[in-house]
Amino acid sequence: MPFIKTYIHFVWSTKNRAPYLDSKELRQKVWYHIKENATKKGIFVDFVNGYTNHCHCLISLGADQSIQKLMQLIKGESSFWINTNNLCKDKFEWPDEYFAVSVSESMVKRVRNYIKNQEVHHAKQTFEVEHEELIVKYNFLKE
Repeated sequence: MPFIKTYIHFVWSTKNRAPYLDSKELRQKVWYHIKENATKKGIFVDFVNGYTNHCHCLISLGADQSIQKLMQLIKGESSFWINTNNLCKDKFEWPDEYFAVSVSESMVKRVRNYIKNQEVHHAKQTFEVEHEELIVKYNFLKE
């Protein structure tokens, strides 16, 4: 059995960054569902949180899991669940785009706290600003 601990910080927005997740109660339902469903699929979600138009997940990648497959499972199933349960006024969608960056063991607690404090963070800064900062910080170049 391999011993692997590879943490990935995922960030993705709602389609067109629309504020579909417009109440704390709704966000908590969605984050709980993402974690619960991921667990059923053998995906270890260490922490999940976000704000009205985006989600952050800290995930420990398993030996046979790919980043692309994790995002497909999490985003696809959660949007289906949100729509099936009529949790939003309009049709809910996540776009294909997402960020995924590795997190060293020494930074896991810091990233976890960052994700945990999304409500406070976004009272001061929009996701649009955060999005651009992620592109610059991790040297993601848009073409």
